[in-house]
Formats: sequence, structure tokens, C-alpha cells
Amino acid sequence: MSARLKSVYRCTNCGADYPKWAGKCEVCGEWNTLVEELAAPKTASSGAARRRAGIAAMGSGGRVAATPHIRDVVGAEDHRLSTGLDEFDFVLGGGVVPGSMVLVGGEPGIGKSTILLQVAAQLEARGSRTLYVSGEESPLQVKLRADRLGGHAGDVELLGETLLETILATGSERAPAVMIVDSIQTVFTGDLEGAPGNVGQVRECAARLMRYAKESGTAVFVVGHVTKDGGIAGPKTLEHIVDTVLYFEGEGSLDYRVLRATKNRFGSVDEIGVFRMTEQGLLPVENPSALFLGDREKHHASGSAVSATLEGSRPILIEVQALAVKAGFGTPQRVATGFDGRRLALLLAVLDKRAGLSFAQLDVFLNVVGGVRMQEPAGDLAVAAALASSVYDKALPADAVFIGEIGLGGEIRAVSQIERRIAEAEKMGMQVAYVGERSVPKRAPRAIRVEGVRDITTLFRGLFR
Repeated sequence: MSARLKSVYRCTNCGADYPKWAGKCEVCGEWNTLVEELAAPKTASSGAARRRAGIAAMGSGGRVAATPHIRDVVGAEDHRLSTGLDEFDFVLGGGVVPGSMVLVGGEPGIGKSTILLQVAAQLEARGSRTLYVSGEESPLQVKLRADRLGGHAGDVELLGETLLETILATGSERAPAVMIVDSIQTVFTGDLEGAPGNVGQVRECAARLMRYAKESGTAVFVVGHVTKDGGIAGPKTLEHIVDTVLYFEGEGSLDYRVLRATKNRFGSVDEIGVFRMTEQGLLPVENPSALFLGDREKHHASGSAVSATLEGSRPILIEVQALAVKAGFGTPQRVATGFDGRRLALLLAVLDKRAGLSFAQLDVFLNVVGGVRMQEPAGDLAVAAALASSVYDKALPADAVFIGEIGLGGEIRAVSQIERRIAEAEKMGMQVAYVGERSVPKRAPRAIRVEGVRDITTLFRGLFR
């Protein structure tokens, strides 16, 4: 039986080492920051000693590593594995890269296990061996999900195990093209005494899985839990270790989900894929703009505006709804869903100062339809137009799209890739696009009129007076 590896307790805040656990780090003074990690082998402390050790190693047959030119390096990215789910492949940058490690996070019940089992089934159908490691669900639970999904889900090899050494040994023996670990918080190594899911266990298991992926060429998917703040649980180094980080988002009451890439070493970041949840699993949505604007055609009232935002490299039309009503009591409320609350406060101040719209006695509610989060400033103009529409109680044109960033002086600033945004609006049947003066493209589109506007005062004068 092999000897147990030594471990130390390291402060996650300052990096100080301790032989045993303590509640407080004596170096930085932080509490509950010590986590167990494997101890690194002792090395010579002085530079001269290290040089002597290196010379001795060379004299005793030490191997000199090869140093090829970067142009001569042969990679695996040129033969990606297609999953058959176009939206999933799009977010990854064109498919699964052999030897890569992908972290998938999301709220409980959002569909992480479902989408990964579908990916495994599609890969099996294409002749790529897949190993599904389930640490949270029993084999029977996984089988029930596979029966519901149908197709080739039942052909996927299943391993119900949480011990990392057994998982790696099985993966080395079976040599799958893709291995899915659900989830990283349930996996543990016998070399550490900590419980599964603690910082030390998650970091060590992730590092060994990454090493296994690079050495074997097997693509590894790991599922990560999220905290109450929405971030992936565990050490931040978990996201630094992996090649790609995917977040699965969506409202539990809605039937569609958004898969977003926040890190991708093999493709663009902030790309999104949209899926609809059905009894047969998650189905890709080819036209997200039509999905987010579908209900708008049936009910169009004041306080509704459309903007064209860029999610990675994909332009998507999103509806913004605003409601400004007289405050019932006390301080007026400012409630924003899918939009930064501080950005909303800034836009309200600009509307008050530059456009003469006072919200001091009004409750303001803002909602980005569909559970999508609007993160770029190109949606400022749509937010401002929706707020003004609610105050004037006059509906905006149903076939208009608003694209632009609003400055503190009330001016409408140019945004990037305006041609792609306008082209998406034209494809969705929009008739007019309101943009900043500097954003008007030199080559006018055929089926949509582009109106260049200097500031919000000029825009509101043309829309409401």
C-alpha cells in the first residue's frame, strides 16, 4: 500500500502555510481561509544548491526537454468533435476540442445534466465513445433521464463513482473521446482528508482532471455548482484552470435556457446559445430574436422598445419594457430585471437633466424580456425610449429599433458593428432604426430606414410631440 502524501493548510487570501488547521490566519488576520492542499516536495533553498542539483541530475542521466518552434507545434483544434447541437457547438467555437476541459455552471435544476447527457448521446451516435461519470445521481436516475431523452442516450457508458483515482483509472482504461463528470463538487481524492466539495479537494481534483485531459487527448466536461451570488462554487482557480467556462442561465418558470461562454481559449467569449426545454430535452433555437419578440406582436403598449444587442458575435433583438407610475409612499422604487441598477440610475438622471422628465415622484420598473441580461451600453437608447414612452403614455412604433449609447450630456453615441445590428433588425421586419448620428452606415440598407439622432431631446421631440 502506497504511503499517504503529506498535506498542508494554506491560506486562500495570502498563501501562508500551516501544518494544521486554524480558524484564523496569523499572517493576514483573515478567518476561515485555511484549506487543505497537497504539500509540494521540498527543494533546495539556495540558488547555488539548485544549480548543483541540476548539474547532478544532468550527470545522472537527466533528460533535456525538447524545445520546438511554435510554428511547428501540431494541435488538436483542427479536428473538433461536432455534438450535433448547433447552438452548443456555436458557443464552444465550432465543436469540442480534443484534450480540452470545459466547466459548465448554472442554478440547480436549470438543465446542466440534461444538456450534457444529450451531448453524450449525440457523440455516441457519431461514433465517439463517451463516458458519463455521475457522482450526484444514482445509475437508475441517470437511466430514467436517458429513457426520457430517447435516441442514443442509452448507449452512453456510465460510471457511478466519486473517487478521483477510480475515475482516472477507468478513463485511462476505456479511453473515451469525451468524459463528463457530474459534478466536480462530489469528486474527492484519497490523498486529502477534506470532505468532497471543499476548496482543497475541488482544486486538486480539477488540476488532475486537466492533466489527464491534456495527456490523454480526452475532452473533459465538469459540472460546477453555483453560489447564492451566481458564481461557480469553489476556488476562483477552478475557472482559471479550465479551457472554457459555460454558464447555463434562465428563469425556472420559462421554457427556454441561455448557454453563455464567459471564457473560451478556443473561440469567442460572451457567445450565447438559446435552447427550449421540452419533454424530449433541450432543443436549439435557431432564431433567438424571433423567440424574444414573439409575444410583442400580440400585445404592444406604451413603455416597450426594441434594441439590437451583440451577444459575442451574434446580434439579437431584445425587447425592453419600462413602467413609471406614481409612488405610493416613501422613497420611489427603482427595480431593474436584466439591467444594471446603477446604469438605470444614471439614465434616469440624464433624462431628468437633459430631457426634462422628472422621476422624483415615480416608481420605476424596468424589465428585459426573456430573462436575458443586457450588458452593453448599446441598449441605453431603448431603455430611455421605453421610460419616456411610459411617462408620456404613448406607444412607440412597433416596427422601430433603438440602438445607441447615451452620454451624460444626453448625446447619443456611436456603437460598434452597427451594420450587423441593423441587418438583424431588417431581417426581423423592422422598418426604422434610430441610431446616433455618427452610427449611420455609409451604405443604406434596402428595407429599413436609418434615422441618425443627435441627442435624446431631438429623439423625444420627434416621437412624442
